[in-house]
Parts: sequence; C-alpha cells; structure tokens
Amino acid sequence: MYICFCFFQMALKRFRMILFLIVVLASAWLYLFKPNLIAIGIFWQKKEEATSLTFITESRNFLQLPDIDCSRTPPFLVLLVTSSHGQNKARMAIRQTWGKHRLVAGNRIVTYFLLGTTMNQNDQTGIIAESQKYRDIIQKDFIDAYYNLTLKTMMGIEWVHKFCHQSRFVMKTDSDMFVNIFYLIELLLRKNRSTGFFTGFLKTNELPIREINSKWYVSKDEYPGSMYPPFCSGTGYVFSTDVASQVYNISESVPFIKLEDVFIGLCLAKLKINLEELHSEQTFFSDRVEFSLCHFKKIVTCHYVKPYELLIYWNALESSMDEKCPDV
Repeated sequence: MYICFCFFQMALKRFRMILFLIVVLASAWLYLFKPNLIAIGIFWQKKEEATSLTFITESRNFLQLPDIDCSRTPPFLVLLVTSSHGQNKARMAIRQTWGKHRLVAGNRIVTYFLLGTTMNQNDQTGIIAESQKYRDIIQKDFIDAYYNLTLKTMMGIEWVHKFCHQSRFVMKTDSDMFVNIFYLIELLLRKNRSTGFFTGFLKTNELPIREINSKWYVSKDEYPGSMYPPFCSGTGYVFSTDVASQVYNISESVPFIKLEDVFIGLCLAKLKINLEELHSEQTFFSDRVEFSLCHFKKIVTCHYVKPYELLIYWNALESSMDEKCPDV
C-alpha cells in the first residue's frame, strides 16, 4: 500500500512538472510570435457600420528596404515581384535574368522582391542576410501567406508611392514568371503614355467562385456582388506610377478582398481608370506557354516557369536578340 502511494506521489509530481513545462513553453511561444500572429490583420479592420473588411493605410515601418534613391536616379520601370521565403532559387534565377538591374534602350529598370514575415526564425534570418547582400527586398510585418497577397501587393504599391514616385512605370508580377523586359520596354515606348495607364492580361465578366473548396473561393460576406469589375491577372500587370499613388490613396475606402488582382480592379473601378491593351496581339499570358524562341520574342509574360527553365529561356533570348524571326 505504501509503495502504491509513493508511486502515485511520483506520478503526480511528474504530471505537475510536465504541465509546468507546457505552460512555460506556451508562454514563450506567444511572447516570441504574438507580433507575427496579430500582424496578419494590421492592414484591415471591420467597419462598425458594415460587415465588409477595409484596407487600412498606416505608417507601419518597413522591415527591409532596397538601396535606391529614386529622386536622384529615377527608374523608367520598377518591377515588383511577389515572393516567399522558400523561393530563394527563383529569386536568384530572376536576378540573373529578366530581373537584373540594367538599361534597356537607355531606360533604367530595377527589380524588388515583396515578402511578408515567417514564424520560422531561421528563414527570417536568411531573408535579412539576403536583403543585406542584394539590397532588393521590401518587407513588412505580416504573415507571408497566399491569402495575404493583397497585403503584399499593396506594400509594394505603398513603397512606390512613398519612396519611388519619380519612376515612370511599375510592373507587378510573380516569382514563377518569365518576363520579356526588352519587348515590354519597346511596347511601352511605342505606347507613349505616362499617366492614367494600366495594362495586363485583361479579365472581364468574371464571376466570384462560391465553391468553398476552391483556392479562389470568396464568400458573399467578403464580396456580395455577382460579378467582378474588369481586372488584370495578378501574374503580371503594368501601370503608370501616378496610378500607384491613386490606388494607394483610395484603397482604404475599397472593401478588402484577399484576391489581390480583384482588389486592384475594385480600386481602378472606383477611380474610373480604364484597362487597356498593350498591343493588338496578346502579349500577357497567365498560363504556361511552350518555349519557342520567336514566340517568346513577342510576348511579355508567361506563367509556371521553373528557375532552371528561366535560365535556359533567358540565355536563348538574350543571345539571339539580333536574329530576325520569319513573319507569320
């Protein structure tokens, strides 16, 4: 009987010790990561009078900023590339190809990567080191997740508005894209527009997807409308810098939606800015396009390109710039 009682006492002490450790670890975890947990909502809040979410512009500090003074050396084109912590190979491939800082037809192009934060401190440390090495990362304190893509894109637009409004054009694109900057610059110069301009892969008469298992599901609470306004696919769109400032300034009065390209479309609709075609032929492709050198010379974007493919495609394109393709 005494042995049983001793065994019970030991088991009770062990249980108390385990419970104490759980409480300590949980407290430490909350202390370390609570800022990141609440950061997911730093840009939106519920209106008291309505159920819709609203984007909130606020002067929250950037964690990482690129090394550029746009007032001294204004770029012709700023490329904003949404990325995530695990896409370091894609970022490296872009830096070596279409995202390399350069002059095209005498016009300066710069590229910056947009990232949120992560709960993995090793990943965040790696991003800090990468930022210090390449000086091409823009980052704020919100959870880096697909459904925060609107926050990420608006962060880039905020940076342009506050730090690089002297540039002429902005392009927002993704890390798995091929971008023919040579043809893009050629078409922008031919277009000869510098204000009120927005172009990309146009999407019209798009209906909200109400299937809850879909990646693009949107509830009626989030967007009660039966049809989206015209917008451009988030895989790649280009706009004049004045539009960036207008979108940023009006964003707080536009109902928040997690689909970034739709949110930008809602802002443009409120601003009464029309979407335009960059060329009479299709140049923006939101899906994968099989590589053909002559075809890739006459497109601006294509999707789902792996880092090793990007290097191959780009080297082929760059080494054949002076070669003419047959007229189709």
